[in-house]
Amino acid sequence: MDNIPVVDFSPYNLGEKGFSDGHDVDLGRQLKSAFTEVGFVYLKNTGITQEEKWPTVEFRDIQAAFFQRCKELSLRVLKVMAHSLGLEPQIFLHAHRNIGSDDNATTLRSLYYPPVNSELVKEGQLRCGEHSDYGSITLVFQGPEGGLQVLSRSGDFISAPSIPGTVLVNIGDLMQRWTSDLLISSVHRVLLPPAGDSRSRQSLVFFVHPDDEALITCCDGSNKYPAVTGGAYLQERFNDSYGRK
Repeated sequence: MDNIPVVDFSPYNLGEKGFSDGHDVDLGRQLKSAFTEVGFVYLKNTGITQEEKWPTVEFRDIQAAFFQRCKELSLRVLKVMAHSLGLEPQIFLHAHRNIGSDDNATTLRSLYYPPVNSELVKEGQLRCGEHSDYGSITLVFQGPEGGLQVLSRSGDFISAPSIPGTVLVNIGDLMQRWTSDLLISSVHRVLLPPAGDSRSRQSLVFFVHPDDEALITCCDGSNKYPAVTGGAYLQERFNDSYGRK
């Protein structure tokens, strides 16, 4: 699969009760397929509206409310993922009970890329270099400027443009480890704008992490990776990226 699928999340829409009342088999199948073959998926009909993504008044209150909406959506995605893998429905939820507290590193970040003249930069330069995310899953809310690309299994980068009415979701490194490499944490990057386009770029990203004290073991019962707490894993990744002290 060399494209990012669009999946209808209506059964678990934030305005519905589906989160606690069973699950949709076809939805789980589609998410599993996307996360095992690409690592990314566009979700439509999530219940998060365009108006929520770019507030201009009462910024703090609206951002706090948006954080809560992202948390609720993330938990619903995690529950569907557990069902799709044939796991106990609460297995991922139990490890994310403290999102929004000091005992959990989940973060909502506003990423601003300033205007750039692509004709004056070095050859091969990127707006954001190739990387994968550290945690469980990530929710991405892009502006219309584009530039995000995802490395496919075939080894080619494919575009992940902004699709109105959708939320882009991807798997993080810890979730890949948690599922013994069944789900893919794909490398991605952000390109410079094309020649003649000097616009800035804006995105909101909700990085989901398990609780600091949550013990993460391979959910298939194997010992492919040793057990690690969410906090210890994140600190190890920070040390590798930014240097040990």
